[in-house]
Amino acid sequence: MATRVIIVRHGQSSYNAAKKIQGRSDESVLTEKGRADAQIVGATLKNYNFHGFYCSPLQRAKQTATIIHSCLDNPPALQPTGLLQEIDLPLWEGWDKDEVKAKFPEEYRCWKERPQEFKMEVNGKTHFPVASLYAQGEQFWQEIIPQHMGRTILIVAHNGINRCLIMSALSIPLSRYHSLQQSNCCINVLNFTGGWGEPVQLESLNQTSHLGIPLAPPRPPRNRLRLLLVRHGETEWNRAFRFQGIKDIPLNDTGREQGKKAGDFLKEVKIDFAISSHLLRPKETAQIILQHHPDVTLEVREELQEICHGLWEGKLEREIEAEFAELLRQWKEAPETVQMPEGENLQQVWHRAIACWQDIVQTFSATEEEKTGLIVAHDAINKVILCDLFGLTPADFWLIKQGNGAVSVIDYPQGALCLPVFQGINITTHLSGGILDQTAAGAL
Repeated sequence: MATRVIIVRHGQSSYNAAKKIQGRSDESVLTEKGRADAQIVGATLKNYNFHGFYCSPLQRAKQTATIIHSCLDNPPALQPTGLLQEIDLPLWEGWDKDEVKAKFPEEYRCWKERPQEFKMEVNGKTHFPVASLYAQGEQFWQEIIPQHMGRTILIVAHNGINRCLIMSALSIPLSRYHSLQQSNCCINVLNFTGGWGEPVQLESLNQTSHLGIPLAPPRPPRNRLRLLLVRHGETEWNRAFRFQGIKDIPLNDTGREQGKKAGDFLKEVKIDFAISSHLLRPKETAQIILQHHPDVTLEVREELQEICHGLWEGKLEREIEAEFAELLRQWKEAPETVQMPEGENLQQVWHRAIACWQDIVQTFSATEEEKTGLIVAHDAINKVILCDLFGLTPADFWLIKQGNGAVSVIDYPQGALCLPVFQGINITTHLSGGILDQTAAGAL
């Protein structure tokens, strides 16, 4: 049984509102909005059964945690720990961000572009803030996860440490530090399959629907490209755990309803272009969503079709296990090693999916005009794209969850030449109303 971890960022603080750098300074306190949003998080999590509740000792996080704690039914004791303190930026704390940019232009550029190399000289010693925070996140997991195996725990902390908790759990490289958005009072969900060092699944990143922000934080100014990556709705084969691959299986009634809910979820978003796999299930999902956007023409690309399972296609998992037991075990434990019988391997899927994604990004970010695109594809395709953008490899394929009808939001503020920003991953709140992905966990 997995150990579920729900991670929350603290509410808006006085330093957040003033656009000041906080770090480990403990002067910042929650604003009225921060306190109100913490109440909303508490109401959202009210009925969950938590086995442990941890928070940073810094007062903006501790205040948030205390408010949430007061809303929960039978909560465990709140445990502040220094392992959840925010990133240590001693030379910048209390400064306005624009002041830091002006006074430390090279250092600030390194901080934003190469966080893994960013350092500060403090009292004659060299300090690497991001690398140190990453190690702190690892230490937290090593100490805490063994205490709560198979249970659910809640964490309330900060922007930087939350990023490093997620990154260290999934072995995402330090270079992606600024790629993980953490909005005030957002909710993230991780699932640990075992102890430290065993696989961890990212179920969702930066959920904000409970705050009245359904899709993602407001689009930053001069954000050149936003891509809405959607997995197709459910099919009968998904529900039955029957392997689909490139078999052209249509949506079932649940899948069409998921498409409708995704369409309602995205109807207020200005969509400039739309692309899907040529297979019926993503194409139909895209067409349902685009009913709210009649001026957008759907383009289809074969490179976005699902992984070809070859001889597995059309078979139930138990049938595959009877005939290909060892290969099925490898697929679950080491997917990068598997050549599907008369089908594809993950590296082939990776090559075509990423080439297609990069072409889309380059094409639609080539001008200064801001654009938003809808991309509808499959479980394996979406996982491959997200893994690649996170700096992961085919071996990490199972670390990213993609529910039927789920939406992920990926920004390219500076276009194709810079790393993307993940505003939200695997958002399913429009489907179930809750923070957990309740979609079918069927075969690809």
